[in-house]
Amino acid sequence: MKKQKQATLNLPDQPRWGGRRAGAGRKPGPHPRLAHRSRPKFSSLPAHVTLKVRPGIPSLRTLRMVREVEQSFARGCSRPGFRLVHYSLQSNHVHLIVEASTRDALGRGMMAIAGRLGRTVNRVCERSGRVLADRYHLRVLKTPREVHAALRYVLLNARRHATRLTRRAKSPRLDPASSARWFDGWRARTRRWMVVDAPGADETPPIARARTWLLKTGWRRYGLFDPADVPG
Repeated sequence: MKKQKQATLNLPDQPRWGGRRAGAGRKPGPHPRLAHRSRPKFSSLPAHVTLKVRPGIPSLRTLRMVREVEQSFARGCSRPGFRLVHYSLQSNHVHLIVEASTRDALGRGMMAIAGRLGRTVNRVCERSGRVLADRYHLRVLKTPREVHAALRYVLLNARRHATRLTRRAKSPRLDPASSARWFDGWRARTRRWMVVDAPGADETPPIARARTWLLKTGWRRYGLFDPADVPG
């Protein structure tokens, strides 16, 4: 028998759904969320982390809020592979200086810190629901100069947000809503620079001791800090 050749059908291409294409995905609103980019490589280095709270959350710098946050940090500032070394509470955001041994340790540590902050804010404000507005912003600090700049920015951040009149005060004080009073790198560590009636001043420090060379010693190459300075 003669072998028949199989005919082919010219069918239209199947429609393709999904995948990357121009204009795909949800459009950003008036307050776009932080892009989910890959985190930078991380290995036994300090980092500067910023957490933002959602609109409508009361200020984080009230006396009771600062005291409660410090007590919460004191119970969770150190965990395997992760340490909270310094912090600064501003009205609607938080700056942290942390150490982590690996990227996974950093992620777990930040989840714990963010969870503690959220629960504390909800308890003090007698509310429920999300507190943080977005993912945390991370900047790995790789050199003594970068660590020096980050410490100056975090510990003196309140002066950056203060009014000109407050900045020009003859006797500026260390920020009571930060870990400044546990920092030993002030240029003029005298009584007039100390915080008066600081919340939690006599309690367990809400921070852990630094272990990396950069945070312990390396940053000192660029000098100690002036409590009257205003970071850019």
